[in-house]
Amino acid sequence: MSGPTGELGRAETRGRGGRPSRQQSAQLADRILDVAETLFLGHGFGATSIEAVAKRAGISKRTFYHRFPGKERLFEAVVRRLIDRWLPPFDTGLLAPPNLADALGGAAEYMLKIALTPEALALHSLVIHEARRFPSLARIMHELGAASGIERIAHHLEPRIKSGELRAIDPHFAAEQFILSVVTGPQRRALGLGVPLSAAEISTHARNAVTLFLEGSRARQGSMP
Repeated sequence: MSGPTGELGRAETRGRGGRPSRQQSAQLADRILDVAETLFLGHGFGATSIEAVAKRAGISKRTFYHRFPGKERLFEAVVRRLIDRWLPPFDTGLLAPPNLADALGGAAEYMLKIALTPEALALHSLVIHEARRFPSLARIMHELGAASGIERIAHHLEPRIKSGELRAIDPHFAAEQFILSVVTGPQRRALGLGVPLSAAEISTHARNAVTLFLEGSRARQGSMP
């Protein structure tokens, strides 16, 4: 089935007054984000122009600016949509298991599954390579990605810290260290800084990271919570 040609929606049925319907507007936004995601992850932020996004999406620059005020906001929308795809099962996995070890094990497996996808690796590489020229990219990635993940895991650790199951420690610091221990090594290897891990090695790494984290975080007998 072929899509519309030229300006998206020109040949489609429009709402009252010739304006695009709500569904058409959402479809157009998705089309722009699909194109932007491909160009950003394939060519980088600096090399992707609004003109290129508009041309490939089959829209005018005026239509583009009606929805996105600039390239930085477009990048933010792309990152937000990617993270929205990744987070729901991650949250569910954290809440389901009956004990902390299983909960963190599931979280570690899921984080690695996402972090090692081509999209996540390309996004990580893009931000690292272009952060000096475009420092706002690192801020966007941190606020939408890292900070959100830290907050979710910290929320899960906090009651264990208060109950004395884990030693007295800032739950956000502990969550950040957990994420780094799980993701950093395999991600670096996947980006070419070492030999990429096999599927079996990734599972072993996740289990070992959880064990090491819990061994270092559990309250010792006789210690103050």
